[in-house]
Amino acid sequence: MEPLMALAIGLLYATAIFMMLRRSIVKLVIGLLLLSNGANLLIFTTAGMTRGAPPLIPEGMMQPLGDVADPLPQAVVLTAIVIAFGVLAFAVVLIRRAYEIVKADDLDKMKDTDT
Repeated sequence: MEPLMALAIGLLYATAIFMMLRRSIVKLVIGLLLLSNGANLLIFTTAGMTRGAPPLIPEGMMQPLGDVADPLPQAVVLTAIVIAFGVLAFAVVLIRRAYEIVKADDLDKMKDTDT
């Protein structure tokens, strides 16, 4: 399973870098979104892709019974998803406002404006 995930992560990173190098600001934001998804998959894969019970300790015990899932990578990825959504929402509003002013989504044309 890990080699397949490594291939998916590499594909996401390569696609994200390709999209971020385009001149369109919309493609830049899509590349950032793909990059954050690749990073989330990387965190999940490096944490180990094992299924387990929730990390709950029964009453009176000192440790959980059997294999348990690690909650830390799940919490980190959930936080990263929320942050990525906030950045995406901000970028969409920024793109809309920039397009209203410049009337283009080309980054080279946006550099030349003096408004």
